[in-house]
Amino acid sequence: MKPGISMATKEAQARWRSKNQLVKKQLNVMAKRLIHEDLEEMAKDFDLKGKAEAVTFATFVTKAIRQQAEYNPEAKRILDLLETAYKRDRDIYRP
Repeated sequence: MKPGISMATKEAQARWRSKNQLVKKQLNVMAKRLIHEDLEEMAKDFDLKGKAEAVTFATFVTKAIRQQAEYNPEAKRILDLLETAYKRDRDIYRP
């Protein structure tokens, strides 16, 4: 383990689960270092509270663009371009 990085104790994890069981689910995913770096950059650029909030923000932005695409042709075009580019390069992002 790297210096400065600690794992939560079992007790702390249990408290978190108990406190947030009705409103939150913990998401632990493996991702390439590039993704972790991108999330850290997003958190910094948008003044977010770390990588977890950056994930939430990314889903918020995606949902907003999808909603805009329903009636805005330019948003639809951009969403289609992003989807195509991601699918073309998805091996770069896949864990």
